Order: sequence, then structure tokens, then C-alpha cells
Amino acid sequence: MSANPAYDPLLVAIARYVHGPEAGGEEAFRNARISLADALGCGWRALALPACRRVLPPLSTVGVPAEGLPVPGLRDRLDPVQAAFALGTMVRWLDYNDTWLAREWGHPSDNLGGLWAAALLRGRETPATVTTVRALLAALIKAYEIQGVLALGTALNLYGFDHVFYVRLATTAAASVLLGADEEATLRALSNAVVDGAALRTYRHAPNTGSRKSWAAGDATARGLWHVLLARRGEMGYPQALSTSTWGFEDAVSRGERLTLPRPLGSYVMENILYKVSYPAEFHAQTAVEAAVALHAEIGGRAEEIERVEIETQEAGMRIINKTGPLRNPADRDHCLQYMVAVGLLRGALTVEDYEDERARDPRIDALRERMAVRENPAFTRDYHDPDKRTIPNAVHLVMRDGRRHERLVAAPLGHRSRRDEARPLLIEKFLRNAVTALPVERVERLAALCFGSGAELDTMTVEDFAALLTV
Repeated sequence: MSANPAYDPLLVAIARYVHGPEAGGEEAFRNARISLADALGCGWRALALPACRRVLPPLSTVGVPAEGLPVPGLRDRLDPVQAAFALGTMVRWLDYNDTWLAREWGHPSDNLGGLWAAALLRGRETPATVTTVRALLAALIKAYEIQGVLALGTALNLYGFDHVFYVRLATTAAASVLLGADEEATLRALSNAVVDGAALRTYRHAPNTGSRKSWAAGDATARGLWHVLLARRGEMGYPQALSTSTWGFEDAVSRGERLTLPRPLGSYVMENILYKVSYPAEFHAQTAVEAAVALHAEIGGRAEEIERVEIETQEAGMRIINKTGPLRNPADRDHCLQYMVAVGLLRGALTVEDYEDERARDPRIDALRERMAVRENPAFTRDYHDPDKRTIPNAVHLVMRDGRRHERLVAAPLGHRSRRDEARPLLIEKFLRNAVTALPVERVERLAALCFGSGAELDTMTVEDFAALLTV
């Protein structure tokens, strides 16, 4: 009998990394606590939107478990996979959670749903095993790293596929450790996550832009957990799922490009994560909106006197959010650079409500969009890809009807590593503002102290005790 083939080296590297020691020092764990709080706040804020509520489990009351897992902000207890989907979808819905920009883009906090469910499930299955919040944060750091470093190497968007494939891989790997799987089971689960292939990116682009872009990550993190649960039962793996000629992922999906880890796996991604501080906007537009809001104040709100608007952006911004023509729904609008800039110029702000139909009916928005031109600035693209900068520059130039010009360039968004000190108090405000939509004020203040403080108390808290603070 021939020996089983060895697993693809990339999968082996990921499995060894998650089964290795903790990654990252104080900076990584401090950011992880902030990311945890920020993601939960985004999820709670999303619950106010009927469109989000519509897709959350349970989709039927038949078979709802009496003793399922709690999901922050929800009353229903859910089975683990549905719980992962629910929290992953809530976190991602508003496009307001933290972000990673590389050759591929994504939101590493999308992994929280699967890791949350895995951490709670382990305690339910083996009560003698205590899972601390520190263990959850350690898993989160590694999930961020896997997703983010893979994104440095291969741009799935170039082939028409969505970045949530990386969420599925990252959740699978990190959740397997939380659930007590050994390295071999992790490999089997990872290989099945690869065999799933990648979702088409069509739901993020015209003419098909739609709400699936807000629950695709919830689906991916839940699917990652599903693969771990099957692997624990002994489900077989597919060792060369990536590399097999013709039928493997790299031939069938990435058209011969090999998936790589361009840098050693550590804690680089968590240390350099980008927070969305001020605006629920696709991240390539954050600095453009910041510039537009500043220009609103500079011109005294006289947007009706703007003759034309010239926007300079990066190549990624050109490809993802440069959009003309009709915008059919909120998902369409929050991925339109011109729409977001127009609202910033007109209102001096941009909120979740600005994407809804009632606000979008303002005829001034489309009138201003029609007077906009967008172009790539190659220097902005270079800074975007520079590993020592990783800025996301945008410039907005206004030409007024009287010939005067006003312009504003913003290179690093407020959530960038270079602006962390400036962003911290605003991130706390954002968390408080979002969390009070779901929880009593006293509990929100307690959570803020835990997540934005030294971390000593939070890290030693059990996940079950932490969950009790988040439960409606």
C-alpha cells in the first residue's frame, strides 16, 4: 500500500504556526483587545438595521437548541455554526470593522464569529478546560496573521474571487486550536476549506452589488468552524488540495499562481491593523471622506457653488469603488467613492443612515456625483503598497464657480498605525456609541474599561464570564 501524500507545504506552515507558541507582545494584544471591542460594537450597531436582522439565524424555529451558544446582542441561543454565522455577519454588516489592505483586501475581525463559537463550545464540551479571553485573543492574532499575510501574496480579486476565502482558512486554523484539535486534524480541516474553493466576487461590483457582501464573511467563518468540527470526528483530508495539477485550487482558481506566505507568520498584521474610526465607509475611501468633511467646513457648506470635483486615489480605489451611474441599494452606495465624497461635502459627515434610501433621495448627491472625475495617482499607489508606509492616500480638489480652488490631501487614515494615539479616544467613543444601542450603559462602561484598559483583568477572565457581560 502506498503512503499518503504529504500535505501542501503552505498548509503545513499554517498548521505549525497555530499550534506553536503565542504570537506577539503587548502591542499585538493591546490591539487585539481594541479589535475585539470594536468588532462587537460594529455588530451591535448593525442590529438596528432590518436588512441585517433578516439574514440572522435562526432562519426557522424548528430545531433551535434549548442550550445553544450565546451570541452578543441576540436573545436566541444557537448551535455553534449558526452562532459563528450570526456574529460574523453582524460584525461585517456595516463595513465599519477593522481592515487590512494588501494585494488582496479584507477585514480580519471577520474571523471573530468562528473563534467566539469555538472558544465557548470548548468550555461547554469539557467543563474542566478553562478557555480565557487571553486564549481567544491569541487565536484572533493568529487568524489576523494568516488572513493578512496570505493577502500580501495573492490577489484573488484579480481572478474574480472574493477575499473571504482567506477568512475561511484563517478561522479553520485558529478555531482548531481553540477546540483542542491536534496538528493532523488541523491539516485535514484546512484541506477541506481549500476544496470549498472561493466565492465569486460579483456581489461586490456593479451591476450585481448586493447585501451578500455583508454576510459573505459570516458564511466563511462559520464554514471554517464547520470544517474543524468534521475533522475532529475523523473526516478525511485532501493533502494536495492546493497543488494538484488541473483539479487543485492553484490551477482551478488562481490560474497557476501559487499561494504564498511572503513573510514569516508572527503578529505583523495585528500590529499594523487599520481601524475605521470616523466613517462607516469602504477603507479605500476613508481619507477621501476625511478630506471632503474638512472641505465642507472650509467652504462653509456652499456645496451648491462647486463647479467640479477632482478626486485622486490609489489603483485599488479605482478598481473597487470608482462607480458612476445609478446606485440601487445601501450596499451599492457604501462602495461608491463619489457617493461618499458627495455626502461628506454636502453634510460634513457620513453615517450609517446616509446609505439608506431616504437619505439617498437627496437630489444634490447625484447632481454632485455627475460633476466628479476620478483618476489614479501613481504615487498614492506606491505608498499604498510600501510595507513601511501602507498609507491609503486620497486627494479631493474643488473648483468653485467663481474660479477659486480648494483642495485637501489625506495620506494616512485616522485608524492607521501612525495615528494610533489620535485615534484611541475616538475608538472608545465609537465603541460607547455603538454598544449602548444593545446594552445598558453601566455594562458598556464596564466593557470599555476591560477592553481599553491595561488588559490584566480581561485576559484572565473566562470566555463564559465575558460572554455573560455581552448577553441581552
